[in-house]
Amino acid sequence: MAGVEVRNDNTGQWEADLAAGIAKGLETIGLMAEGYAKALCPVDTGRLRNSITHQRSGPSTEAIGTNVGYGRYVELGTSRAKAQPYLVPAATGHAAEYRAVMRRHLGA
Repeated sequence: MAGVEVRNDNTGQWEADLAAGIAKGLETIGLMAEGYAKALCPVDTGRLRNSITHQRSGPSTEAIGTNVGYGRYVELGTSRAKAQPYLVPAATGHAAEYRAVMRRHLGA
């Protein structure tokens, strides 16, 4: 059995390419989820919908949300108002699409 000779260690480049693919995939997914949340968000003045954004929240995590204080009450409801979810469905309701985006960005 012949031995294998390694002439170049491309581990660093492979890791960099993987990290770049993950970052691009997460950004694309974040934009998609943000769009889905905005489409689902109930509108009175438009303040809540316009506040919805996404950001990288970890090496492999993208988060969508709002900084408008009453956003949680719209999402979850109160004793006087029914829930009108817009963030959770946007994050969880399109998993197959999000997986396809990551596959595309990772070359799978």
